[in-house]
Amino acid sequence: MSDDLVILKDISRTYQKGKEKVEVLHKLDLTIEQGDFLALMGPSGSGKTTLLNLLGGLDRPTSGSVEIGGEALHKMSSGALSKWRARHVGFIFQFYNLLPVLTAQKNVELPLLLTRLSGKERAKRAATALSIVGLEDRAKHYPRELSGGQEQRVAIARAIVSDPTLLLCDEPTGDLDRETANEILELLQALNRDHGKTIVMVTHDAQAAEYARRTLFMDKGTLNMEAAA
Repeated sequence: MSDDLVILKDISRTYQKGKEKVEVLHKLDLTIEQGDFLALMGPSGSGKTTLLNLLGGLDRPTSGSVEIGGEALHKMSSGALSKWRARHVGFIFQFYNLLPVLTAQKNVELPLLLTRLSGKERAKRAATALSIVGLEDRAKHYPRELSGGQEQRVAIARAIVSDPTLLLCDEPTGDLDRETANEILELLQALNRDHGKTIVMVTHDAQAAEYARRTLFMDKGTLNMEAAA
């Protein structure tokens, strides 16, 4: 049985910009094994975030196939894709996107509101996620009462609370100082190593990429395998 979790074949993504067609991804192939920690690097405009959006079911390829966990995302209806995303993907962004009127605990619970879990079970799972990221003592704090690093930890707890198949990180340390960034990267490493999370991280930071198991380089919508070796 294959350990491949993600299989992208012959992926192209084209956008219409006025009368012009702009190809962001060009006949791209990518395979990611279960339990991998992959860093994607490359200049702005190389297609990294577009690729991340395809993996997260936020966008569809113009052509080619996207299979994750044996499911064909490119064939799903919008409704089915939305349900798949809620079950299988945790997103971590550069800016934490926490709701300022909610405590850390309630922010982490947000993805669980889409489930049939009871309020008690949601609270229990959120507490577990906060414990994993080392913030159980900040559960009742509001975002304004937390440091940037703590806010990102809350965002990571929110991303893992539903036990997703895939963690997708878009410049997760881009807004943090070096020391705090390294702490967040060590946390991502621990989630990969100790909890078996499959992680794909877009980053401009070569030091951040060193925390991943492997790095691929994107340029003009293609993956440069030679540079990644």
